Amino acid sequence: MTIIPEDERSSLPLDTDEVIYHPDMIRANEWVLTEYEPPERKLCIFVPCAKKKPYHESPSHKIFDKVIFGMLEPEQVHVVVFGTCGITPRELDTEYPFMDYQFMLGKCNVAKVKRDFIKMESQRLSEYLMKTQDTYEHRVAYCIGDFRKAMEMAVEMSGVDVTIVPWEETISSHMQPGKKFIYGSLNQASYLQDLSDAIALALGEDVQKTVTDESGPEKHTNDNDWYLF
Repeated sequence: MTIIPEDERSSLPLDTDEVIYHPDMIRANEWVLTEYEPPERKLCIFVPCAKKKPYHESPSHKIFDKVIFGMLEPEQVHVVVFGTCGITPRELDTEYPFMDYQFMLGKCNVAKVKRDFIKMESQRLSEYLMKTQDTYEHRVAYCIGDFRKAMEMAVEMSGVDVTIVPWEETISSHMQPGKKFIYGSLNQASYLQDLSDAIALALGEDVQKTVTDESGPEKHTNDNDWYLF
């Protein structure tokens, strides 16, 4: 599948803080919202984009997947990535421009860009939620920071229910006011536990599975695009 043919791609760079306005990023997102047909699944899980591409090979997504696919079969769940990329069904994460942009929006300190991102992303998410309101039985979004703000606004705008985790009380318990990113990493066990619990609740199961701390080099890898918000 080719979303944008090579001879129709813009020559503008994809590695600046203007990436959210890039014509190819806008066009690809419009394609997702108007042409793409998502699979019917019991559960849709929205996860943030990552620095490493493709997303499914990134350290952060491997950690998320350990929780998700430890509880769900592939035919039960659809993973959708959102953030700097806009909205990317993860089976499309090797496609241009989702595979090709380099800029991490979390590094952006331009107030207008951040405001525009929240406005644009909340609108896209709202449209996707309305487009897929009969496609999924349940929806879970795993996000913090400005990505979470966009999702919360999208839920309000669309009227489509999404369980957003980590829970607010868990986030509050991990606040680090002196850090650049006061919420900490989504890779920590308590946040992942909330994701696990939300999946269990969507499946109508008792919350029993315990998520332990991840070990190995991936645990401390700053691979998350939203990390520096």
